[in-house]
Amino acid sequence: MGILAAITDLLFPPKCMFCRKILRGGDGAACKACEAELTGHDGVRTGTYFSRCVIPMAYEGKVRDAIIRFKFQDQPGYATEFGRILAKCIQNEFAGQYDLITWIPVSGERLKKRGYDQAMLLAMAAALELGDVAVETLRKTADNPAQSSLTDAAARKTNVQGAYTVPEPELIEGKRVLLIDDIITTGSTLDEASRTLLASGASEVLAAALAQPAKE
Repeated sequence: MGILAAITDLLFPPKCMFCRKILRGGDGAACKACEAELTGHDGVRTGTYFSRCVIPMAYEGKVRDAIIRFKFQDQPGYATEFGRILAKCIQNEFAGQYDLITWIPVSGERLKKRGYDQAMLLAMAAALELGDVAVETLRKTADNPAQSSLTDAAARKTNVQGAYTVPEPELIEGKRVLLIDDIITTGSTLDEASRTLLASGASEVLAAALAQPAKE
């Protein structure tokens, strides 16, 4: 560790992205207690257009707070730890079952406002952990209202219809695509993105998301 990094850590000690406690040497971006407590969710969802979606965490409490900071409070560095968590789940569930990794993009307008695409960072970090690369396959052409602003499942489905295109369909022709996003709620966004990929030539869409709301 360089002198500048040591001074920075002394003045601004790194904190766990989940519980916000100061990290000990050897921890990554999350303390070992939080990682053990929060990453055993192992949810599986199916959709109309995606075969399966695996989810390592429940969207509640400390996980929800961390994802909100990641998406809305300028914490793109969280992608590294989130990617590692997601990669472990993908390796356990989907090893050898996909040909390329991609993500569900934000619109150009939202990208300008936020400064980064959190799903892209997540997909790239997960792919790196898996010894792979993430490829851009989708483009969001509609700056529709955020799905989180809608509570009705039917409204969420309508909100994303026709929102995505595939600029280079030859990239996915006949391929099994692993599609990554941060949160799955009703599954409408994931289904619409998957439908677009299949309509453009993909042979199958598998999916992985960081978290889903805990079941009642």
